[in-house]
Amino acid sequence: MTQDNRLSGGQIDRTKTLNFNFDNRSYSAHPGDTLASALLANGVRLMGRSFKYHRPRGVLTAGSEEPNALVELRTGNRQEPNTRATTVEMFEGLEAHSQNRWPSLKFDALAINDRFSTFLTAGFYYKTFMWPAAFWEKLYEPMIRRAAGLGSLSMQEDPDEYDKGFRHCDLLIIGAGPAGLMAALTAGRAGSEVILADEDFALGGRLNSETFSLNDGDATEWVKQSVAELSALPNVRMMSRTTVIGAFDHGIYGAVERTGDHLASLPSGKPRQILWRIYAKHALLCAGATERPIAFENNDRPGIMLASALRTYANRFATTAAQRVAIFTNNDDGHRTAADLHAKGIRIAAVVDVRDDAPTSHDYEVLQGAQVRDTKGRLGLTFVEVELAEGSSRTLDCGALGVSGGWNPNVHLTCHQRGRPAWNDDLAAFVPGADLPPGLSVAGAANGVMSTHGALQSGAEGAAQALGLKGPLPDLPKAEDTPISQTPFWYVQGCSRAWLDQQNDVTVKDVKLSHQEGFRSVEHLKRYTTLGMATDQGKTSNMGGLAIMAELAGKSIPETGTTIFRPPYTPVPIATFAGRMKGKEFHPTRLTPSHYWAKERGAVFVEVGNWLRAQWFPLPGETHWRESVDREVRQTRASVGVCDCTTLGKIDVQGADAADFLNRVYCNGFAKLAVGKTRYGLMLREDGIAMDDGTAARLAEDHFVVTTTTANAVKVYQHMEFVRQCLFPDMDVQLISTTEAWAQYAVAGPNSRKLLQKIVDPDFDISNEGFPFMACGNITVCGGLRARLFRISFSGELAFEIAVPSRYGDALMRRLMQEGGEFDVVPYGTEALGVMRIEKGHAAGNELNGTTTALNLGMGRMVSKNKDSIGSILSEREGLNEPGALMMVGIKPVNAGDKVTAGGHLMDATGPVDAAHDQGYVTSAAFSPSLDSHIGLGFLKNGGTRQGEKMRLVSPVTDLTVEVEIVSAHFVDPEGERLRA
Repeated sequence: MTQDNRLSGGQIDRTKTLNFNFDNRSYSAHPGDTLASALLANGVRLMGRSFKYHRPRGVLTAGSEEPNALVELRTGNRQEPNTRATTVEMFEGLEAHSQNRWPSLKFDALAINDRFSTFLTAGFYYKTFMWPAAFWEKLYEPMIRRAAGLGSLSMQEDPDEYDKGFRHCDLLIIGAGPAGLMAALTAGRAGSEVILADEDFALGGRLNSETFSLNDGDATEWVKQSVAELSALPNVRMMSRTTVIGAFDHGIYGAVERTGDHLASLPSGKPRQILWRIYAKHALLCAGATERPIAFENNDRPGIMLASALRTYANRFATTAAQRVAIFTNNDDGHRTAADLHAKGIRIAAVVDVRDDAPTSHDYEVLQGAQVRDTKGRLGLTFVEVELAEGSSRTLDCGALGVSGGWNPNVHLTCHQRGRPAWNDDLAAFVPGADLPPGLSVAGAANGVMSTHGALQSGAEGAAQALGLKGPLPDLPKAEDTPISQTPFWYVQGCSRAWLDQQNDVTVKDVKLSHQEGFRSVEHLKRYTTLGMATDQGKTSNMGGLAIMAELAGKSIPETGTTIFRPPYTPVPIATFAGRMKGKEFHPTRLTPSHYWAKERGAVFVEVGNWLRAQWFPLPGETHWRESVDREVRQTRASVGVCDCTTLGKIDVQGADAADFLNRVYCNGFAKLAVGKTRYGLMLREDGIAMDDGTAARLAEDHFVVTTTTANAVKVYQHMEFVRQCLFPDMDVQLISTTEAWAQYAVAGPNSRKLLQKIVDPDFDISNEGFPFMACGNITVCGGLRARLFRISFSGELAFEIAVPSRYGDALMRRLMQEGGEFDVVPYGTEALGVMRIEKGHAAGNELNGTTTALNLGMGRMVSKNKDSIGSILSEREGLNEPGALMMVGIKPVNAGDKVTAGGHLMDATGPVDAAHDQGYVTSAAFSPSLDSHIGLGFLKNGGTRQGEKMRLVSPVTDLTVEVEIVSAHFVDPEGERLRA
């Protein structure tokens, strides 16, 4: 198809022709085009359908504020819905489809909704579909879900890569228009680290769309010179195709860089988009302003767009929406569009200016004091009906209408930390308020400075002030400094269907209905009508709606107020937020120090939180995991085994008040714990429920090492920090997590001491007399390597835990296995670890499930009555200490061949099986190689007095009924002789 609407000039590369498809029709374009400019050049004005009424819609803007021209790009697994045609950079083979229509864009069956618009007004969904009630699930909900949403998903996995990154700078400049470029030159020449980010693929902002001069030359030439200078500065990083989407705490800004959206296919390893976290000492917002439309009857037809967009398409992209154009304006900027189009050879039907004293022109007719009343054209604009100043009507023949109702500064990022914009009477618009995110300042049109000279000057001054630069500012290029001349005009009176939010089909009438029904707060107006809730966040619609509500309420616009904006500034694909975190990389994987050794040994791994831990170590000939686990348990109890327990949380607690601090965090006493000793501790929540258990080893008077369960490592550290900072801020105590800093191994079994004596340096006595049960200390191993040794046992055997700096963890594991050869040492994984802890009756995550108390766990006496600690008082509540409370018990099948199932419920030997007769439940279960039987731990009502009782273990879900005996939770070595050997 020929490019009938292509003009001369522009910033496109005419030496190359690009082919693309839109709705399965072939068109041509040039590098430098967007999809919207290319379609307009090929005579395509109809690009989409509106959300609710499915009205024909064309492009309204030329930038990221576009509400109408949303398309689906690409096909197959790379299909991307809801892409703004105004920001899609053209490339060879681009394939795009219109959306929200069926069966075709020109004939959309759901346009029938427009015929029923009287019944589908604002808030209709709150009043409809209420009756009959039975219709909701069968008719209303399926119908609404089918009609809801814009675009469609391929339902296939996206093959492209996305990434995340971090950048730091002295000054982040957001927007590369005249203010942004001048700010970058000022800061860059001063030697500051600068990041200049702009959402467009061509830096320059509005300068790329205008014909006025800078320094008596073309403005685009100044842009090229400035970009070249900045490119040569090593301290300046320019990031085109990068949208700063949010201003967050501590000077952090989120930015999305579209590194591959403009390419037909991505090279291997190149991400399509990168989500940057930018740490900026200072930031300067130079995001410009967005022109706003005027509402009038049928102002949404394809071909009606913002006057500045018409100017952009003509000057930058060398294209026009039609060969005959009209302008409707309330300010001088509309006349600038008419002049530029006229210079390009476009016929100007007339400039309709609501001002009685509007400037006239020798090149085209100006209708002073006139208004556009209505338009004609089903799938595209054909005529404009104008009401002249004296009241008569006139029809203008035109294919495009440029509308200019003034400009709104882009204040969005200034609101991201709850700042509210302030009203400016001269602009008739909101400008940034005084409550800005810390470190952020605003320059150029974003701050209400609308002339080019003013933008350049404010950019230079803004950079200098932000960085504290002394001395004169750089010379500014000579530029226009025309004052603003406009008459606020929001909508044409008397119209019935004048559109404000063109994506969500919100009209002037809807705002009036919202006022009539009492939804007059700006927040209620937004939610009742969906004004500003579309993907453009109301960038072209909010001001019109607010002005009308103010008029109806008899208030001024600042008295009526405005909503504020939230991140992201423009829509961001979910894949970009995820980055590489998908599939295997969905969350970070933490590897233990012995991971690669375990991998060499053929270990089977399991995810434990973010950790990847060895579950068991199969040997040749073992065909079932139970064979491996049973062997590891038997071999450990018979001789010695080694398990990597690095994943247990480790928190260093230091300070003069460290003992007193732990005494308040744990329910049992720690104040008198001797140096060189370790104590088991139970931590309660504030409500008296058990939070976590672990040990605290006192290495010095002011130094403890606390261990936590793997699952609760982060939660316990956060809790302890809260206690330190908020409850006891005056205590001399400091905390730091050292989980990754130390590799720690459990060495368990009758020969564990003999094995350790081969690697512990001879200066240290680890005999039973020199290093008794629950001892701890700093030692050295392997000829001087610093280490820590703890005489604690999770298996019930004679056991130690030895820790070395993580960098030596792999080497230590290899050395232990080498030295343990004479003892038939065995590595054991988490399954064997779990079996041995159940055999010994140790509580773990299954028992510390957020509902159990110290009493339930059989540790009621650990809650000290002689001191105050977190949760101790509330643990004494009557409801937590009722007679017959659940108590932890051991469970063993009467028939050794029967299986004990975790999650099963305990019932009396006879009687009903229902919730009312439930006596307790099983929390952990395993096969015990030591007892050659299945065993379990669980909670039973009044369990402390029911040992020896026969009961039924039932699981209605799995149809299981097993006769079991209630026994002590300590199946192996109940007296603890082994671990004290």
